[in-house]
Amino acid sequence: MNLHEYQAKELLKKYNVPVQEGIACSTVHEAEEAYRQIKGQTGNSFAVIKAQIHAGGRGKGAIKETGVNGVKVAKNIDQVTEFAKGILGGTLVTIQTGPAGKVVNKILVAQDMYYDGPSERKEFYLSILLDRTKKQNVIMYSTEGGMNIEDVAHDTPEKIFKEWVHPGGPLQGFQARKIAFNLGLSGEAFKNCVKFVTNLYNAYVSLDCGMLEINPLFKAADDKIIAVDCKMNIDDNALMRHPDIANMRDTSEEDPTEVEAGNHNLNFIKLDGNVGCMVNGAGLAMATMDMIQLSGGQPANFLDVGGTANAQTVEAGFKIILKDPNVKAILINIFGGIVRCDRVAAGVIEAYKSIGNIPVPIIVRLQGTNAEEAKKLIDESGLKVQSAIQLSEAADLVKKAVA
Repeated sequence: MNLHEYQAKELLKKYNVPVQEGIACSTVHEAEEAYRQIKGQTGNSFAVIKAQIHAGGRGKGAIKETGVNGVKVAKNIDQVTEFAKGILGGTLVTIQTGPAGKVVNKILVAQDMYYDGPSERKEFYLSILLDRTKKQNVIMYSTEGGMNIEDVAHDTPEKIFKEWVHPGGPLQGFQARKIAFNLGLSGEAFKNCVKFVTNLYNAYVSLDCGMLEINPLFKAADDKIIAVDCKMNIDDNALMRHPDIANMRDTSEEDPTEVEAGNHNLNFIKLDGNVGCMVNGAGLAMATMDMIQLSGGQPANFLDVGGTANAQTVEAGFKIILKDPNVKAILINIFGGIVRCDRVAAGVIEAYKSIGNIPVPIIVRLQGTNAEEAKKLIDESGLKVQSAIQLSEAADLVKKAVA
């Protein structure tokens, strides 16, 4: 589950991780009030206006309707009003959203970190995630933080440092000091960085993060180390331990069909192909998608109905797949192990009758317990459903359907 920047920062503060303070706003009036509050607290007339969407590259991205960038620095209340009007409700297009963009429903009015002080300001990069090859958490960091970190990783990979941490234990003190040293810090900034990294790693583990990225990790002019931006996602399988975080879910940022599928306990991911898939079991679903590709089609989705498919789940799956106008055919591929094939066939027939006319060919491949009985039910149903037992048969039917 992805979180917005303002949500992630509130969570980090609970672990004593210093963050750029800000106030999330849904209206222009709220943004103006937030600016006045922040100006009163900091004495600084500058503030940063940030679009809140689940995508990176906001600073370089622009609102379709107004051309305003997703991150702007306001020098006064008038500019706060101008930028808030130009961003809120608009569609922000970034390198990560694609041309469709995402609608901005909230902005973050945040304190300006470029205040004067005795030392030089610097921007770093730091992220924590799981390295599956080593079966350890890895902290990746670089002296080259900011909006062009992808270019740094591509052009100068030697500037990306990595520190691995065994998931069974904490980040060791020498590791935190090594990170601060490799970032070129000394004195008070060094001490602050050690505390920052230690607390950040504790937050990563305690919150069951899948990924935690700070970019930029900022050394202010007074040697404070601060998270100016934060991207965080939480392992869905751990949300049962964090009901407060589960309540932060913003479904408006997710694909509507994926949200609907989740409400029916279906595992669904939308793709760009022309053959809808409905399968029980993730492994079989992946094999089915490969088979569709080899048959000349392209999978339009990944849909795992689980091991207890029935008429209700099949009907919900049909309706979700049919919302995609690119779908030219639907392939149902069920292995009857936990569930009997004849029960699935009866569910398919019942779901078909419930929905009514389905305008695309439906191919049903049932294999396993009572597969022959299931094929007979499908063939004698009188519905426009083609049945198969062997995977090769289903592949040929898919090929004809998309030809």
